[in-house]
Amino acid sequence: MIKNIAIVSLSAGTIGEDFVKHEVEIGVNRLKAFGLNVRFMPHALKGIEYVRSHPEDRAADLLEAFRDPEIDMILCAIGGDDTYRLLPYLFEHGELAGAVSKKVFLGFSDTTANHLMLHKVGLNTFYGQSFLADVCELDKDMLPYTKAYFEELIRTGTIREIRPSAVWYEGRAHFGTDQIGKPLKSHPDHGLELLQGAPVFSGEILGGCIDSMYDMFCGERYADMPVLCRKYALFPEKEEWAGRILLLESSEEKMPPERYREALTVLKETGVFDVVAGVLAGKPMDNTYAEEYNEILVEVIGNPALPVVFNVNVGHAQPRCTVPLGVKATVDVNDQVIRFAE
Repeated sequence: MIKNIAIVSLSAGTIGEDFVKHEVEIGVNRLKAFGLNVRFMPHALKGIEYVRSHPEDRAADLLEAFRDPEIDMILCAIGGDDTYRLLPYLFEHGELAGAVSKKVFLGFSDTTANHLMLHKVGLNTFYGQSFLADVCELDKDMLPYTKAYFEELIRTGTIREIRPSAVWYEGRAHFGTDQIGKPLKSHPDHGLELLQGAPVFSGEILGGCIDSMYDMFCGERYADMPVLCRKYALFPEKEEWAGRILLLESSEEKMPPERYREALTVLKETGVFDVVAGVLAGKPMDNTYAEEYNEILVEVIGNPALPVVFNVNVGHAQPRCTVPLGVKATVDVNDQVIRFAE
C-alpha cells in the first residue's frame, strides 16, 4: 500500500501559482484523506517561469524522488509541453538509470515523454491521473470513475482491469474559486469501440499522448525537441514495439483532423504499425473529432487485420482510468474489458 507520495513538476510549474492555490489545497486534503503523506519536491511549487527556466531542477527533483527510500509513489503535478528538456540531465551520464528504483510513477499528457524515459531504464509506469487535473477536481470529490482507479493504485500498487465509464464529462472552462463544488456536465458513453481487427488481443501497452509523440519528430513547437529526442533515442526503435499495444490519446488542444492525420503518418513512418499487436485510442476531450479520428486511424494504418479500439477512457477526456504500461494486457472488446497480468 502506498503511504508516502511525492509531487513533481516535470512539465509546467502551474501548481506554484497563486491562481491555483485553492485547487492545490483541495488536492492536498484529498490525498491526506486517502491516508497519504504528501511531499512536494523542492522545485515543484516554484511557479511557471522558474520551472520553465530550470529543466535541470525538474530533473533533480525526479532523481531525488527516486533515490529517497521513503517515497512510494511519484505523482506528476500536471502536463505541459517541454519535459523533453530534462533529457540531458537524466541521460548524459546515466543519471536516471543510476537513480531509478521500483516506485509507482503516475501522470499523463506531456508526461508521455517521462514514461518513455523510464521505459528506457526498465521501469514500468502508469499512464493515468495527474495531481492538478484529477486530485484537485473542483467538484465535491474526485470524479467517481477516476477516483476508483486512483484509489486502487494507491491501495494495491497496481491495476487489475479496466472497464469503460458509463458517462463522459465536458471539460471545465473555468477554474476559479466560484467553481468549487460545481459538477461537470456529463453525457452517456458507449464503451470500447472496435474499429477493425480481432476483438480480443494481447500485449504490453506503451505510448501516451499523440501530440507529445508527434512533437518528438516535428520541430514546429520546439526546434530542438526532435534533435534531443533523436540524440537520446527517446522514441523506442521499431523492434521494441514488436508485440506491444500502442496507446494513443489526444490533448486538450484538440488536433484538427488533418494534423491528426499528419501525426499518425509520422508514427506510421517509424514502422510501429507493422509490428504492434494492436492500437488503443483514447476518447477525445469533449468528444471532439471522434468520428474523424476513427476514419483517419483506419485509413492511415492501412492494415485491416490490425486490431484498433477507440473510445478508451484514458488521457485528456474525463473521466480517466489508470493504464499500467509494460504489463501484459488482454483487450476483450466483446466483454468490454482490458485485463492485466498479475
